[in-house]
Amino acid sequence: MIEIEPITGLKSDDGRCALIAGPCSAESEQQVIQCARMLSGMGIGTLRAGIWKPRTRPGGYEGPGRPGLEWLRKARQLTGMRIMTEVANAAHVEAALEAGIDMVWIGARTTVSPFAVQEIADSLAGTGIPVFVKNPINADIDLWTGAFERLSRAGIRRLAAIHRGFSSYGETVYRYAPQWEIPIELRRRIPQLPIFCDPSHMAGRTGLIQPLAQTAMNLNADGLFVEVHPDPSCALSDRNQQLTPDEFGQLVRSLSQRRETSEYDRESLKPLRDELDSVDKELIGLLARRFGIAREIGSYKQLHNLAVLQPDRYNAVMENIIREAVQMGIDGKCISNIFENIHSESIRWQLETINRK
Repeated sequence: MIEIEPITGLKSDDGRCALIAGPCSAESEQQVIQCARMLSGMGIGTLRAGIWKPRTRPGGYEGPGRPGLEWLRKARQLTGMRIMTEVANAAHVEAALEAGIDMVWIGARTTVSPFAVQEIADSLAGTGIPVFVKNPINADIDLWTGAFERLSRAGIRRLAAIHRGFSSYGETVYRYAPQWEIPIELRRRIPQLPIFCDPSHMAGRTGLIQPLAQTAMNLNADGLFVEVHPDPSCALSDRNQQLTPDEFGQLVRSLSQRRETSEYDRESLKPLRDELDSVDKELIGLLARRFGIAREIGSYKQLHNLAVLQPDRYNAVMENIIREAVQMGIDGKCISNIFENIHSESIRWQLETINRK
């Protein structure tokens, strides 16, 4: 059981979602303070900036290290903002704590390593500092959940998640695919855990940030974690995905925040939800019937020494199903994903039948 305590002071007085913003990397004292002053003037209460920047390949800007912590401290002194940065090992934690950093986050490349997360958890034990955890760079919900379990076992209660998208092979619209179903599953597993969205990393370019941020709002995200730079054209890292303060202001004003569901809403939706529940039961019954037929097919294949996997048949079935789904207004990719899982389960039932015999 993961115990979660609230992180106070994140949401604005008007109850809007929490906003955390700042440059991808701290590059100079002037840059950090300039950004802090601009954001503070817009009512943003928390400044984020990377002090240690893990790069995919060597040679890029890897942050200022310890000197940058003093820049953040000065920004807090001048603006009253809370300050936070990324930590990837015990040495980072020690330096951040010595500098009085208010909050830290664990990056996507660190979350993938249980050893690194455990080292950080042990270093933070007993501090009470809020810890945000970005999703692992690969789409693994158990790794993400495991990071929170390790931190919780170290006595860290003020926790939050940052959904920044997932790496995928080949060219895609986004730098990191959102795969919204994964943070939704995280919400189901840890209901009290605040989940922030990092649309900057997902998008990879500023033109895609607004629709991603709005989607996060539509899915009831608790806050946004956005990269903002005084002059992105001069940024030393990830310049294409950083907004100017003016652009960030436009983003915030454009967002429509969904209100909480009321008792009236629940009553109004009840007939439709009851109908959905009824359809779901029918679907389960149909799936059970389908898998039963698959078991009979497995018996036939075992008796007549046939291979379980029949690619030509599978391809023909998928083509027909996708065609019919599209005609009914259902997205072809969606139905393909569903039936890939159904087919895999049918294969498993056939194999079990054959192995048992």
